[in-house]
Amino acid sequence: MNDIQQSLASHGLVRPRQERLLGGVCAGLAQRFGIAPWAARILFILLLMLIPGSQILIYPVLWILMPSEETAMYLPRTPSAPSA
Repeated sequence: MNDIQQSLASHGLVRPRQERLLGGVCAGLAQRFGIAPWAARILFILLLMLIPGSQILIYPVLWILMPSEETAMYLPRTPSAPSA
């Protein structure tokens, strides 16, 4: 599980301390893609209306897998492969 959290954190997918409403998943996605948190929440609700059910499963999974900002600082870093 630390490998998944480390990979998400290295790609900038973390749950921020501010702008959280429930778990911070939408705020983290908004931060990663450079949009406002309220816009991410509206997109989430619109997707829920278009494809019912899938987001209700995806949100808790992302909540578990996405590290918070506090824990992302303490995740062990793996050395990157040297460029050839």
